[in-house]
Formats: sequence, structure tokens, C-alpha cells
Amino acid sequence: MRITQRVKKILDWYESDNPGTKGNLARILMEGKLGGSGKLLILPVDQGFEHGPARSFAANPPAYDPHYHFQLAIDAGLSAYATPLGMMEAGADTFAGAIPTILKMNSSNSLATTKDQAVTASVSDALRLGCSAIGFTIYPGSEYAFDQMEELRELAEEAKAAGLAVVCWSYPRGPELDKNAETAFDICAYAAHMACLMGAHIIKVKPPTAFLSLPAAKKVYEEQHIDGSTMAKRVEHIVQCCFAGRRLVVFSGGENATTDKLLDVIRGLRDGGASGSIIGRNTFQRPRAEALALLSTIIEIFQGKA
Repeated sequence: MRITQRVKKILDWYESDNPGTKGNLARILMEGKLGGSGKLLILPVDQGFEHGPARSFAANPPAYDPHYHFQLAIDAGLSAYATPLGMMEAGADTFAGAIPTILKMNSSNSLATTKDQAVTASVSDALRLGCSAIGFTIYPGSEYAFDQMEELRELAEEAKAAGLAVVCWSYPRGPELDKNAETAFDICAYAAHMACLMGAHIIKVKPPTAFLSLPAAKKVYEEQHIDGSTMAKRVEHIVQCCFAGRRLVVFSGGENATTDKLLDVIRGLRDGGASGSIIGRNTFQRPRAEALALLSTIIEIFQGKA
């Protein structure tokens, strides 16, 4: 596998990692149409756990089939495909080696009443299925955040020892955070930094709004004139909070959005220096041809062509 100078520079950021982990990071960074650029576009399909099958797949019935998502990610030229254990097992042999995969290790569900996630897979599962990385969600602000962080620490230690990379979904939630706070500028930056401190190689957060939530943080943001006036400026700050850009940070696509609105967000991510995006429902809930066209345009935006 040829590795570009840009990817070699990124690998140098991860000073403690073994050749196996760096090799798997390189595989993700060199895959697909963005391969070698330092940018990532990942398909995550864990929404069946989070929202239920009909809410996730009824809008595009072929998406009930696990093979559909593997093929969509491959045909679109994406960097990696992330999904929980059962869906990964359902296509692992057919698509072995066709695209880097990320095994989502924990999940919640919409029937639960707590802001927690259950660990639903193991590092040995990830190795058995040929994955390049594990994925794990933490909810900063939740009553269960410390337990989740301890679970992540243990799984990350095991994964890194086995040569796997670690992807952390860091989503602020909890009794002190309302919907505005969950995507607030200061809270998203805080959540991204926590994921870096936990040792994640790739951090996933939501695109931040201009809202400032924590009074103590708001004071600092205003005194230090931290610019949150545009998506690009907010993303630039979150990248700064990820060890001054020494960690890969990608942003979710969020709930269903119009194509124009989604592409405006993607341009803001690009202009702010994001490492890329990780988009699920906004792609696989569309008809296949429409999803492929959308993903192609997103790739062109990160390439600076659109």
C-alpha cells in the first residue's frame, strides 16, 4: 500500500502507537476516493440499535439488508464502514478486505430511559472479523459518563495492544444539558477534547451551533474573542481543541436534512479544517442512486472541487 506524505505526517502525530495500529490507521486514511488526502468519509450504520429498524430503514427498504451498506460504502469510495456486531457479521465474509471496517462496541436504544450504552462486542470480535478499528460512544454530561470512560479505557488499551485503531463518538448528553446544550459550541469543543484525552485516534462529534452553554465557558469565549460566528470558525476551534489539530476529528451528518443544507454544513467543515465527516441516515435513507450522487458531491467538496 502506497502511503502519501500527508498520511505519513498524520501517523507521526500518534507517537505511542505500534506498527499494527498505525498500519490500520493508514489503511483507513488511504482508502477510497479521499485516500491519501488526510480526509475521511465514513458510513456509520448503528441506527437500528439507536432508533429501531423502521425508523432507520423504512424510507429505503433495501437498507434492511446488511450487504446493502457494505456495498454502498464500497461503491461510493468511502474511507471505512462502521456498524455493530450483528450487521458486521452478516457481511464480514462476503466483503472481507473490500473496505476498512470499524466495529461499534457499544449501543443504546430508544426504549431505554437512561443516558447509557451497553457494551455489545469485544476486541476479539473486531480481530476475528478483520476490522481496522473499534468504535465507542461516550456521553459527557451523563450520569453514566464515568463508567463509559472507564469501559473505553479498558477496550482502547486492549485494542491498541492488538494493533487496532480507536474511534470515539463523543456526544454530550445528560440531565444538565438540554437540546441546545448538546450541540453548543463550547460543549462540542469540550466533548472533542475529552475524547482526545481518552486516547482516541479518531474523534466524532456533532457539528456545533453558535450557542454557548456553560456560563464559566461563555465568559472565557467572550473575553478571549473566540469566534463562533460561522460553522467554519466553530469547526476550526474544535480542531484546535483536538490537540491543536494533532488528532483526526470528523463530524456527524445529524438527522435528515435537505441536500443543500447538508452540503452547506460539509463546506463549513471543510473550510474549518475538519478531517472529514461520518454520515449515516442522510445517505442510506435515500435511494441508492441519490445516495451515491450525494456522497460523490461530498467527496468533491472535501477535495476542494465543489
